[in-house]
Amino acid sequence: MGSGSIFARLAEAPAWVVSFWRCALATAVMAPLAAPHLARVVRELGRRGLFSFVAAGFFLALHFATWIASLDYTSVASSVLLVNTNPLWVGLLTPLLTRDRIGRSMVVAIVLSLVGTTGIALADGWGGGERAARALHGDALALAGAISGSLYLILTRRISARVPLPCFVVLCHGSAALFLLLAVLVTGTSLADYSGETWLWLVCCAVFPQLLGHASVNWVLARRSAAMVSVALTGEPIAATFLAWAVLGERPAAALLPGGALILLGVFAAARGERR
Repeated sequence: MGSGSIFARLAEAPAWVVSFWRCALATAVMAPLAAPHLARVVRELGRRGLFSFVAAGFFLALHFATWIASLDYTSVASSVLLVNTNPLWVGLLTPLLTRDRIGRSMVVAIVLSLVGTTGIALADGWGGGERAARALHGDALALAGAISGSLYLILTRRISARVPLPCFVVLCHGSAALFLLLAVLVTGTSLADYSGETWLWLVCCAVFPQLLGHASVNWVLARRSAAMVSVALTGEPIAATFLAWAVLGERPAAALLPGGALILLGVFAAARGERR
């Protein structure tokens, strides 16, 4: 899913628009597959189940909008590392919202993520000035994306196993698309006045990171804890960083390496605990 940051950066459109088309196009692709089962699924879910989907869609919309916006201010490496600090936020929020328990290995992952995040913020803000201020603003947006993404993971952990994947995408990602559409309309942003190249990157956002990436995450969520899935996702920054270097010429700053390494070390700590 590291390609999502590259496609979003290449698309010359506002974050609200990129986020909307990413969710809307993915929903449109899944709609024919969901149609034969959707009415039954909606009846079985009831009001409470549908509310969970709408709430998950809201946090998914917020996740995409804040994270994609962060790419305009900070580096791909910093943005993707910070947006994937889900273990910290899932670990802190899960005991309050679900019955999942956090083990010792997950506590280690949370601590590593927190220290790594602090290191990245210090590296981006070093030296002060307008450039550092922009980078820190982008870092804050990426962290907002991480928190909203964590709430999305926690909510979908509870409902993803109850419905077929196409119906899940239509209900949850479709809800996200509606929230994003509302934001686009309120801000008066154009939905369609973009170049052919930008449309290519928007379609790529919908097909690769959204359908192939997020859909697979939802499938795994039905079989693993939200905390474990969120930690596994921290492997994404490795691919994103190398892609940004190769495609955008954005060489990662050496000062980011210690913080990034600590965050990624949390993957091993959590995965080891999950196997026990």
